Amino acid sequence: MGWFFFIPHRHSTARHVDLLIGNRKGVFPTIVRLAGRPTTSKTRYVAGGQQLLRADRETAAPVDDATADRLADAVEAALGDAEVLIVSDYAKGVVTDALMKRIVPAAAAANVPVIVDPKSRNLARYRSAALVTPNLKELSEAADGDLSREDEIVAAARRQIERARIGAVLVTRGAQGMSLVTADEATHFSSVAREVFDVSGAGDTVVATLAAGMAAGMPVLDAARLANVAAGIVVGKAGTAVVYPDDLLAELGGNAGASKTPQSIEAALGRVRDWQARGDKVGFTNGCFDLLHPGHVSLLAQARAACDRLVVGLNSDASVKRLKGESRPMQTEAARAAVLGSLESVDLVVVFDEDTPERLLREVRPDVLVKGADYTVETVVGADFVQSYGGKVVLAELVPGFSTTATIARMKPE
Repeated sequence: MGWFFFIPHRHSTARHVDLLIGNRKGVFPTIVRLAGRPTTSKTRYVAGGQQLLRADRETAAPVDDATADRLADAVEAALGDAEVLIVSDYAKGVVTDALMKRIVPAAAAANVPVIVDPKSRNLARYRSAALVTPNLKELSEAADGDLSREDEIVAAARRQIERARIGAVLVTRGAQGMSLVTADEATHFSSVAREVFDVSGAGDTVVATLAAGMAAGMPVLDAARLANVAAGIVVGKAGTAVVYPDDLLAELGGNAGASKTPQSIEAALGRVRDWQARGDKVGFTNGCFDLLHPGHVSLLAQARAACDRLVVGLNSDASVKRLKGESRPMQTEAARAAVLGSLESVDLVVVFDEDTPERLLREVRPDVLVKGADYTVETVVGADFVQSYGGKVVLAELVPGFSTTATIARMKPE
């Protein structure tokens, strides 16, 4: 098993596909089939949301030279429209010495840097790669000794750089962060993980972020710094999770409110799935929340008390106009989302454009649906859906005397 990913030229819309991916002209998977060689399968054993054990069924014998040549031909054909080539070596027999001897020089001739995620203890087989990303255990095995101090890590990495003519080594060190080492400089990054929940896919996240940064023209040092942040985010998620641009922007900006208001529904739902995978009880409520008042604050506090994580569905500006009239909302959806995101009771704000939150509810699938007691369970939108899979509907007590409409009316001159 092995993977080759191409980062296509900037402004491309192409995506990578298993084994080999294409370029901006289109996606063309190249999967070389070998009779009698099974596809690797991995079985993960999980308890309490934590991965305890993984069992692999596989064949790790090296592929023959003819197969390596077929793979190399496909790599060379795709290099013309690539910015970066990633070789992810799982040590399952696909990334052979013969293959590396063909594709690295071909990439160099096309002026495409090669990033290698290695599994071999012989890093010299990745000769002339621009960057190699071993973890501390892999670098220790390559150095034939335990590496505990930073000076030992730097010295071992530089021996590999000199021996294999590698441009740089990025050593991932778990809770100790990362170390980027070149022949002349060494930079150590502290871990940014607030909570380590699942390390599955962390190495892949580092390589992918690093490559994306380099493909976008970032210096290697800046791309490594970004990859370190991405790794800190992904280990706080369950399973082989995704780091979205919103996650990175929120982390880099240090804005807690921004982290609660992702710009894409995919990022929002990804966060919800992470919580659900951990076993957190997810609650949902919705509204326009135009001119936030104590009644709103009370509703949100009661909703949060009924769950572990509270998602707030927020009517878009267009939706509010349809519901409340052309003079509304008083504040834009961005402003309303920012105010909601600043509340401790709110974990996530998702803007929806429909008149009701039913579609969003079906995507979130909350454990608890909360509305004010001016509704009945029968009149709450989505109540029947939530109850159909065992979810609970809660009617929150109202704080009398507060109304956005009444507040706006009092603001108008007589």
